[in-house]
Amino acid sequence: MAKTLVNKEQMLDQVGQKSEPGPWITISQDRINTFADCTEDHQFIHVDEEKAADTPFGGTIAHGFLTLSMLVKMCEDIGIAPENTVMGLNYGFDKIRFLAPVRAGKRIRAHAELIKVDRKDENRFLSTQKITVEIEGEETPALVAEWLGMAITG
Repeated sequence: MAKTLVNKEQMLDQVGQKSEPGPWITISQDRINTFADCTEDHQFIHVDEEKAADTPFGGTIAHGFLTLSMLVKMCEDIGIAPENTVMGLNYGFDKIRFLAPVRAGKRIRAHAELIKVDRKDENRFLSTQKITVEIEGEETPALVAEWLGMAITG
């Protein structure tokens, strides 16, 4: 898989294009625990395997923000960008919805669709991608987000 690079004059024509999904990433209990330590969010449904087993989830689940933060890795090689991009900047989100919990040990991957491109000037493109995070073997995605990114070309 590779990010699709297009001539910057063709960026606006790419709206509606969907990328192949990114690689699977395992959300291990160790990753969840490390995230809990970083964010100081040690709610039992994330870190206490015994207590979480008695919940409707049947075990620990990833923090929604852990899944969201994994977008950087999951999307690094998918999507569409202008050729000669010098840097990309996270510009924020228009919408984020957490639809299903990611249980510890599950694998997730991202799907991307370019839904909007706003050319700011000769070398700056503000793109909005609809990102859907799939949970392996499950119908409902973990999350759906509209992610904005600024590509700066040379």
